[in-house]
Amino acid sequence: MNTQKLDPHCQKLIEEYRSLLPVYSHIAEIIPERLRSFFDDAGIVVAAVEHRVKTESSLKGKLRLKGSKYNSIYDITDLVGIRVITFYTDDVEKVASVLERLYEIDWENSIDKRKIHEIDSFGYLSIHYICRIPESSYSVPEYPELNKIRFEVQIRTVLQHAWANMDHDTGYKSGVEIPRIYQRNMRRLAGMLELVDDEFSRIRRELSDYRRQVQALVSSGNLSDVMLDGDSFRSYLEIRPFDALNQRIASINQAEIQEVDLSNFLPLFKIMGFSTLGDLNTLVKDYSEAAYQIACFQIGLTDIDILSSSVGPQNLCTAYILKNGGGRIGLKMMLDDLGGPSPGNEAMASFLVEQTKDLPFMNQ
Repeated sequence: MNTQKLDPHCQKLIEEYRSLLPVYSHIAEIIPERLRSFFDDAGIVVAAVEHRVKTESSLKGKLRLKGSKYNSIYDITDLVGIRVITFYTDDVEKVASVLERLYEIDWENSIDKRKIHEIDSFGYLSIHYICRIPESSYSVPEYPELNKIRFEVQIRTVLQHAWANMDHDTGYKSGVEIPRIYQRNMRRLAGMLELVDDEFSRIRRELSDYRRQVQALVSSGNLSDVMLDGDSFRSYLEIRPFDALNQRIASINQAEIQEVDLSNFLPLFKIMGFSTLGDLNTLVKDYSEAAYQIACFQIGLTDIDILSSSVGPQNLCTAYILKNGGGRIGLKMMLDDLGGPSPGNEAMASFLVEQTKDLPFMNQ
């Protein structure tokens, strides 16, 4: 432990630090809260927003090394530290943009370490902004010094953060000389992680482009060109393809339609062999009358006045399975897939086969 005493100037800085410690703590509390709020408004999802106030012992160590360069405590810009950890490299720039809108940036002392990239510096590519809170944005009467204090915000990705922690733990940056073979392996790993970071961002951009293309195709009605998957099915449901059938079925008893999540139909549609949204559109077009006939048989003599929005697609699947020879086995598979395996599904499948065999659509 370094027991070297501080000179009078540095001791004065320590006293200033102690007097301002409540202000530092306040800044460290409010900045993450305000950042999270702005990220939510901007649609930016981050992995974490961390904060810390430099301890007195850490500050003393800093002052022993270079205390003479600071005229006052306000010259020390890292007493409050904020770290924003993003999932993707693209979001680093978005977070930086938020900071630039919210705070006064001390550009002379800020640094973008990505621009001085070295082969083994992957985990240290953070953007480091030195910020100050403008009085017009936020001020507290009991802390008049708050708007004079500068603080540091680091922005890095999850992988960069993990690498920096691992690298620190191995002592790689400790100044201890280690064999070149280990240095080489660490640098190789850094390069691999940087490629992974970039690939995650590239994949996300391509998925975003794909979703926009799917939405455009669905809106234009070119459904046969759209493969059936999670994204395309969500876009398809947005045009509410089962509403007309559901409303027709509801009119049998003047029932109310209760909206439910229809995403569980996607695996069933795929099992049934549908591969494009055009296939689903054909199902709706060709089997809506049969689905309506099944509904008339099921609820025509009941007083049911609330129906799930799944009634239409489920009856479409029932009609398709029956008309194409799936019979009891196919219906049981459908019931198992939609609601989970149950002892009653086989009996219900047998009942449907028996009771629908004389419906008009089965004899066409």
